[in-house]
Amino acid sequence: MLRYNRIAAAVIVATLGLQFPAFAQEDVVVAKVGNLEIRQSELDLAMSNLDPQLAQLPDEQKKVAALSGAIDVKLLVKNASAEGLEKTEDFKKRLAFISDRELHNAYFRKHVVDAVTDAEVKARYDKEVAGLPQEEEVKAAHILVATEEEAKDVIKQLDAGKDFAALAKEKSTDSNKDDGGDLGWFGKGRMVPEFEEAAFKLKKGEYTKEPVKSQFGFHVIKLEDTRVAPPPAYDQVEAQVRQLVMRDKYVALIEKAKADQKIEIPDETLRKGYEEASKQQAEPPAQQ
Repeated sequence: MLRYNRIAAAVIVATLGLQFPAFAQEDVVVAKVGNLEIRQSELDLAMSNLDPQLAQLPDEQKKVAALSGAIDVKLLVKNASAEGLEKTEDFKKRLAFISDRELHNAYFRKHVVDAVTDAEVKARYDKEVAGLPQEEEVKAAHILVATEEEAKDVIKQLDAGKDFAALAKEKSTDSNKDDGGDLGWFGKGRMVPEFEEAAFKLKKGEYTKEPVKSQFGFHVIKLEDTRVAPPPAYDQVEAQVRQLVMRDKYVALIEKAKADQKIEIPDETLRKGYEEASKQQAEPPAQQ
């Protein structure tokens, strides 16, 4: 994975609760509750805002759950209106909050989500890849045995010309024995310290001349090859990089809006907390 901090990008999208269903061109009536209609667009909205647990259901079950919820809403709307609940201050405040949030989301979609181009995402990927540190990887195989004496015997047989893969199939207790002990490519930090230290000291084609002890037993390690770790493929991280581009666009919009309007927070603790949060949001993702 690209080694950047993805938290800020994920938080922006997740906390906004952004859901943009694709409404059908023909907004058909899917149910009626008295004289109140539930149209496809309303059902789509209900589906996009299901509880996370219900959202894991198969599509048809999600549709039923969403429709059930929409019908429940309609069943009580008339009663709520009859009691004048839409005229209460509490309702008006909630409605104003929801309206503001949805306007924010619509603006976000227009100027961030829909504004991101594939070319921008690819350019950001190329930039991130260019900034990655050059890390060495090795391709190794090993033969794992229970005792030091067994490991020394394996080394003796290798010294006599026995094939490493054949010995692994015969002697190793590891689950990869049928693959000749092949461990594939790995970088530093992936293996236990004793194993890693020994593997990275070897030259291509060499094997350890002394048993390497670890918590798993005794290893005889052979270095098959070395390389500079390749970057992740674009299609594997495209979605993550797109979120980074979205984050930058969103932060730019917020910073411009802040420059145009004065923000006042009388409570000192809240003000300092907001300023710190704003500072962190404006900082570029940390490289690791």
